[in-house]
Amino acid sequence: MATNLQKINKSTFGNLALRGYDPVAYFVEGRSVEGSKPFTHHYADATWRFTSAANRDLFAQDPEKYAPQFGGYCAWGISQAKFFDGDPQVWKIVDGKLYVNYNPEIEKTWEQDIPGFIEKADTNWPTLEK
Repeated sequence: MATNLQKINKSTFGNLALRGYDPVAYFVEGRSVEGSKPFTHHYADATWRFTSAANRDLFAQDPEKYAPQFGGYCAWGISQAKFFDGDPQVWKIVDGKLYVNYNPEIEKTWEQDIPGFIEKADTNWPTLEK
C-alpha cells in the first residue's frame, strides 16, 4: 500500500489535502472537482473536501480506496525520490488507484512508463522523509 499517514500533501492554509479537490469525484464523475466547505472529513491529520455528503460518506467508509497515492504528491517525483507538489487537475486512475503529477509536462514523462514509475515510487515511498 502506497499510503503513509504522516506524509499527506497539505496546503499551507486550511490544512487541505488535494488542494481541496474531492478525491471521490475522480472515481464517480471521472473528473477533478473542487470540494466545498460544508462537506469535509478529517483523515490522516488533514482536511478533505467533497462536493456532496454522499462523496464524503464514501470516503469516510474507505479512505484508502479514494485518497491519492503517495499522499497526493507528484507520482513521478516520488519515483525520483523527491517530493513535488501534486496538481489535482493533472491526474490518472491506474488499477483503481488515484495518482496526481506536478504538471502536464511531468505527466507526459510519467506516461512513458507508468508501471515502471509506480514500481519505483512504491519502493521509494516508505523510505522518504518529509
